[in-house]
Order: sequence, then C-alpha cells, then structure tokens
Amino acid sequence: MKKIIAFGASSSSKSINKTLAIYAASKVADASINVIDLKDYVMPLYSVDAEGKFGIPKGAHKLDDIIDSADGLVISLAEHNGTYTAVFKNLIDWLSRIDIKVWKGKPMLLMATSPGSRGGESVLAAAKSYFPFMEGNIVADFSLPSFYDNFSNSGIINPVLASQLDEKITHFAQSLETEATLTSSKL
Repeated sequence: MKKIIAFGASSSSKSINKTLAIYAASKVADASINVIDLKDYVMPLYSVDAEGKFGIPKGAHKLDDIIDSADGLVISLAEHNGTYTAVFKNLIDWLSRIDIKVWKGKPMLLMATSPGSRGGESVLAAAKSYFPFMEGNIVADFSLPSFYDNFSNSGIINPVLASQLDEKITHFAQSLETEATLTSSKL
C-alpha cells in the first residue's frame, strides 16, 4: 500500500484547498492517506537570527520525516495575493534549512483552487517553476476554478473538470507505481 501525504497549503480551518487535496488523494487506489493540517506546524517566522537563537523547530523536523517516509504528495495550494500563503512559505523556508531537497523527489500531484475563475493559477505557476529546485517531482497538476460552483460534498460537479482531475490522478498513481518499481529494483 502506498503512503500519500495530502494537505492544503493554508492554515484556514475551512480550507477549500485542503478539501480538494483530501478528495484527490482519496481517489488513489491502494493508498493510505496521511492528511496534514498546517495549523499543527505553525512556526516562528523564519530568519537567520531565529534559527541561530532557537534552532530549527521540532515541527519542521517532524514534517521532514513525514515527507521522507511518504511515497507521494498531494498538495493543493491556496493563493494569497497571487502567491503562497505566509504559513506555507514559512514552512518551506524552515524545511529547506533541514534539507534543500524539501520534496525529496517524491511524485507530486500539485493542485490549486479558489473561489474565483482562475482557480489559483498564479500560485500554481509559481510552484511549478520553484518546486523543482527543491527536488519537487511534479508529475501532474490541476487547477479547479470557481470552487463553490464546481465542488460539492460528493466531489467535482463539472464533468469536464472531474474527468481532467481523474486523468491527473491516474497519472499520479502510475508514477507512484513506477517509483515503487524503481526503488525495489535498487534494493
């Protein structure tokens, strides 16, 4: 059984991105899902001075270990003013002090959604250009526009968007299989 981490890159208790991440991860067959809540990883604002005085927070080490033990990542990015939420950017900054290869080459389904018609496209584009420098292995990406019009308790309402996400999830699942095969052949 594959181990997947799923989270929305927001600390909102009503995060639509967390909802989307959980939904997408739950559609991967034969996988156990570890849902991460960023509220459990609130850390001081990163600075060299804070790191020198207090060291790297235990929460950053814990999350680094969780990422390391996972087979794949499902992340849905919340967009604040066209970029990452402050809590997510801060988390990346702390994680990068442990290992610059934050994402550890794990297959990643990277998504974004928002109430608006662009569906977090700006933050998704930023992550797609930035994450590879931190060993982000983005195997599929998906943007869900107008979350409240296109998502219900049963999932994505719009059949075209639902089909697109299903294709992305299939590709992600295949990447998990490929990665597992490569890893076992190295043993």
